Amino acid sequence: MDELPGIAIVGASGRMGQTLIKMINASDKARLAGVTERAGHDWVGKDLGSCMGGAASGVIVSDDPLEVFARAQAVIDFTTPKATLEHAVLAAQARLVHVIGTTGFADEDLPKFTAAARHAVIVRAGNMSLGVNLLVQLTRKVAEALDEDFDIEVVEAHHRHKVDAPSGTALMLGEAAAAGRGVNLAEVSDRGRDGITGARTRGHIGFSAIRGGDVVGEHDVIFASDGERIVLRHLASDRSLFARGALKAALWGQDKKPGEYSMMDVLGF
Repeated sequence: MDELPGIAIVGASGRMGQTLIKMINASDKARLAGVTERAGHDWVGKDLGSCMGGAASGVIVSDDPLEVFARAQAVIDFTTPKATLEHAVLAAQARLVHVIGTTGFADEDLPKFTAAARHAVIVRAGNMSLGVNLLVQLTRKVAEALDEDFDIEVVEAHHRHKVDAPSGTALMLGEAAAAGRGVNLAEVSDRGRDGITGARTRGHIGFSAIRGGDVVGEHDVIFASDGERIVLRHLASDRSLFARGALKAALWGQDKKPGEYSMMDVLGF
């Protein structure tokens, strides 16, 4: 048996899926155990290398996650909330490390991860990058230091194909700001302004979402008071940084006990 941990990729045809596949194939720390796509997808039953525009690789794209998971030690998942919840059950059965970069979950979805984490390692994060996780820490610290004379706004921009808003990263930043203030984000979140909205509510944390072009990801946290503003910013120009973080998480989780973890744990923050 190959000594390198086998990594399964679900959603192989997606932007992140293809980026992850290329990174794993180039890695000396992991191997590609298999890939999946949804039933009925054009890639299913075909050679992965050919589907990606290269030479045949011998890896056939499957629509059966359980069959692929049986050959792996970890699965990296940047798909959809519905698919990820289904994968969580299967990954728990197979005792895999399940790295989740999917965003857009409803509050009622989260206990399902807690149940799966009784049997498997789950690393879930709205963003896998080192820089963003540092930004989360900084946001909390700044929010702790400033009172409600400083309004907090989170502004995020992504490509035109992103289907959820605010982004998972924006919500991470909002949660960090709320934690710094000692409040519940759900009670102070302002996610939409249109028409005659009235003055901004003191202490609220606002969100704005921009969608267009091929923007990989941009996030600003603005602390604005009378006469001054503090702006914390992270710009992502290449989605491979998210793939690097996800692969790091998949390898980190190999010797961990079942449970729910975040990139803060992976990075040692």
